[in-house]
Amino acid sequence: MFGLFKKKTEKEKLQKVYKQLMDESYKLSHTNRTKSDQKRAEAEEVAKKIDNLPEE
Repeated sequence: MFGLFKKKTEKEKLQKVYKQLMDESYKLSHTNRTKSDQKRAEAEEVAKKIDNLPEE
């Protein structure tokens, strides 16, 4: 309840995007390996952005 109106940090937003991309990559790995690899590459780009963010 107390965190209801708390703004998400840039790091939290990027972590959510990373998780979504990894989930999509996993699901695609069962049917289309090429698309799965593309999603994983996108997720790795997001991970690099997370690593380059300054510490809070």
